[in-house]
Amino acid sequence: MHLVAPSDRFAPLQSIGGGYHCATINDVAPGARYLYRLDGGKERPDPASRLQPQGVHGPSEVVAVDAFSWSDAAWAGRPLGEYVIYELHVGTYTGEGTFEAIIPHLNELSDLGVTAIEIMPVAQFPGDRNWGYDGAYPFAVQTSYGGPDGLRRLVDAAHAHGLSVILDVVYNHLGPEGNYLGEYGPYFTDRYRTPWGSAINYDGPASDEVRRYFVENALQWLNDFHIDALRLDAVHAITDFSAVAFLDELQLISHEAAERANRRFYLIAESDLNDARLIRPRAHGGYGLAAQWADDFHHALHALLTNERDGYYEDFGSMEHLVRAYRDGYAYTGEYSAYRQRRHGNSPRLNGAEQFIVCTQNHDQVGNRMLGDRLSALVSFEELKLAAGAVLLSPYLPLLFMGEEYGETAPFLYFVSHGDKGLVEAVRRGRSQEFADFRDQGEPPDPYDPATFERSRLHHELRAQGQHGVLRGFYKELIRLRATIPALAHLSNDELEVTGVEAQQVLVARRWHGASQALVAINFAGCDAGVTAPTGTDRWTLALNSSDAGWAGPGQAVPQALDQSGTLVLPGKTLALYINNKEAVL
Repeated sequence: MHLVAPSDRFAPLQSIGGGYHCATINDVAPGARYLYRLDGGKERPDPASRLQPQGVHGPSEVVAVDAFSWSDAAWAGRPLGEYVIYELHVGTYTGEGTFEAIIPHLNELSDLGVTAIEIMPVAQFPGDRNWGYDGAYPFAVQTSYGGPDGLRRLVDAAHAHGLSVILDVVYNHLGPEGNYLGEYGPYFTDRYRTPWGSAINYDGPASDEVRRYFVENALQWLNDFHIDALRLDAVHAITDFSAVAFLDELQLISHEAAERANRRFYLIAESDLNDARLIRPRAHGGYGLAAQWADDFHHALHALLTNERDGYYEDFGSMEHLVRAYRDGYAYTGEYSAYRQRRHGNSPRLNGAEQFIVCTQNHDQVGNRMLGDRLSALVSFEELKLAAGAVLLSPYLPLLFMGEEYGETAPFLYFVSHGDKGLVEAVRRGRSQEFADFRDQGEPPDPYDPATFERSRLHHELRAQGQHGVLRGFYKELIRLRATIPALAHLSNDELEVTGVEAQQVLVARRWHGASQALVAINFAGCDAGVTAPTGTDRWTLALNSSDAGWAGPGQAVPQALDQSGTLVLPGKTLALYINNKEAVL
């Protein structure tokens, strides 16, 4: 081990078995910088570094993990069913691009009704512009964002505002630049491949130690940073044929650690497999993860709104797909997928509605478009309200992507700041080839150009202007209704009846809990539609009309009440919410 600063000295490490080496070194204080010399040759940063002040190739810095003064001793976390998630990218959320700069916005998010913020990955990556999925040091917090103390201050402030914090972590690969992990041991395997390069060795020789490395990383976020949940990126790219899979082990150990800390701690999976085993209870043969992103809901809704049919949207576009996603969480539960050219998915009926996270936009669905165009650039103002209502009045956990609540106009583009020029050129070529079929729209923006990053910054001032302000108010009202009407606040797809009228592009969903009932009717078509709603013998009162002039709509008339016939003429591009119990709205 080479202590670089403040003194230039060396200390030998002793093998203690299992591939581990250690040494006790006196007079080393926080701020000291060091490198490891491997087999008397190359000097490399610590693979478990907590801070990389000179970037991914520079020395690691000693950090005092217990020096921060937390003020959240009374915070135990929110129940998962209360989550209204707001996904953000630290670098583009504010002009400063730091954790500290987010703190003044927490009151605004809390006022909107958000209960959890989800932060895109913060593991140290090359340069200062990146989505975060090129992180090379899983334990180190990005220096340009404010480092570990900056993240702690943000988490502490979020808890003071009643907001849970979800952190996006990447356990399926490491970034291509500054990744020296393979020089320390068999962390990678050539038995499998991922879209991003070598797969992590979760089931081969010496994989016990590899697993422990990533388990310890998860525990660091719980114990040292008071993070409330982890979003596990692309778990379908984790190949593991062990009898006890890594995800199973991770869930078990993190659950035990959370119980010891007397705090809630959730693991949320991202997967495109529609495999309910990820979130199925352990007693029923699943991994027992808390929740997962439900992409089918997004795809079904997006295809209806935009009529796009490229790529995976080939599998969507009918009202039936949205009805199935609304009812089950997945649209595909074993049916044939034309896009995949095989059957896709399994049944999630053993899982609770609070285990599915749905959205109209997220970083992938916006940023992986060639021009990074948000839904606000693709559909009308009235259709933005339909999309918001479909998600926020569903029985699932809603996720908003930063700025969508007021119709942000800035794109969210793909950007990098690699120091390796050959890698930069490879990324440029890859983006160009990926969008070769879209040349009529021009060339993809250069990911390395700082202007691409700058274009992606939010314009927070819009939220108080014109239709942008109205849209934010509409989101706020939807979230309020979701929280205060028992039929909407109680998340269950057992207390749900949903139908769709294909010819008229209408979805009708009735939700109930105890004496409270709510009826959501959405007309995606441009013309009036006659609807027969399942009202029973109850009388229903209008609680929300997206076409109302108060929401900057065209002022189209919607009945103020429904009788037991349930007949309703719903204007085009309109969402109507009815309740059968006025006292349910607080």
